[in-house]
Amino acid sequence: MRWEELTGNQFSKATQEAEGVCLLPLSVIERHGHHLPLGTDMYIGRELCDRAAALESAVVFPDFIFTQILEARHLPGTIGIEPELIIKLLENTCREIARNGLKKIVIVNAHGGNNSLIQYFTQIQLASPRDYVVYVADYSLGESTEPAPWETSVDGHAGEVETSAIMAIRPDLVHTDMLPTDGEGMPLERLKVLRDLGTGLGIWWYADHPTHYRGDGIPATAEKGEYFFTARAKTLANAVRAIKDDQEAARLQDEFFGKINSFDK
Repeated sequence: MRWEELTGNQFSKATQEAEGVCLLPLSVIERHGHHLPLGTDMYIGRELCDRAAALESAVVFPDFIFTQILEARHLPGTIGIEPELIIKLLENTCREIARNGLKKIVIVNAHGGNNSLIQYFTQIQLASPRDYVVYVADYSLGESTEPAPWETSVDGHAGEVETSAIMAIRPDLVHTDMLPTDGEGMPLERLKVLRDLGTGLGIWWYADHPTHYRGDGIPATAEKGEYFFTARAKTLANAVRAIKDDQEAARLQDEFFGKINSFDK
């Protein structure tokens, strides 16, 4: 059930049917190689949540595109929001979701650049008491029982997987005639010495992939995209079922804040 498609009269019933679970798809607007739309992550996140909610009822929040993409601000079309504002907006959004009766908020991330942001965001949930729980669902942990169809060993951004995914749901937005054939998607490894020593730094993605293309989209097909969505949606739906059954996270959260507050007495 998509939040924005419900009427006000339908919303309360929808929260009950969803057993208080809301899927919050995180994405960004950024370049995806030469051949995919700026909204690639948005389309993928939306489709995954919709498919999972069809398997295990949940309310799907509207596309949340205002997340971390500072590493792409040198490219046209990028919407890069200031770090402090991202956190405040995400926190405010969760409070509003909970205020509307959905107390189990499941972050579904469709953008790799959000990984560190999400881990930090989950930790700061312990900064103050709240009447809801934020979960992070890693849908990538599941695979179909069928052999994986992927042909490329280097992937991650506008390559075989994402190109296949968009081919499956929005083929009109895939410009296969613009796919490079010169190996542009391979890492430049301009910081290889440091990275091989385990040294991390913010400019690493630009160092390897300044055009925001990693992998090779040429082997992509719509059939592979269907494989991706089917396998991942099933994994996400299983997580939603477990989250619906979970009573321990909220109890532990309340216990934790109760112990903190006891210091003041």
